[in-house]
Amino acid sequence: MTVKVYGIPNCGSVKKALDSLKNKGESIEFHDFKKQALAPELLDTWVQSLGLDRLINRKGTTWRNLSDADKALAESPEEAKALILKNLSLIKRPVVDQDGKLSIGQTEF
Repeated sequence: MTVKVYGIPNCGSVKKALDSLKNKGESIEFHDFKKQALAPELLDTWVQSLGLDRLINRKGTTWRNLSDADKALAESPEEAKALILKNLSLIKRPVVDQDGKLSIGQTEF
């Protein structure tokens, strides 16, 4: 089984998660938000499974740098998804898919 890890490589939480999974001997597939797009269908799955409140990182720099108007978009699921797809750094990291079981923000496995 391959564990899929989504995030950005210089994120401390992503690094910790990758190290933890490697130490367990897991096979890892890494999806770099900075270099690869995110399929809207995958985002839909995450929103359904995790919820927008858990998915959006409201403590990060990307969120803080948004205008108040853009922040207001995050209240509507469809507008929030469009906002996330334009600003992938809004996603709390890492998102980990272990055989269909999703976790977010977890660094120890």
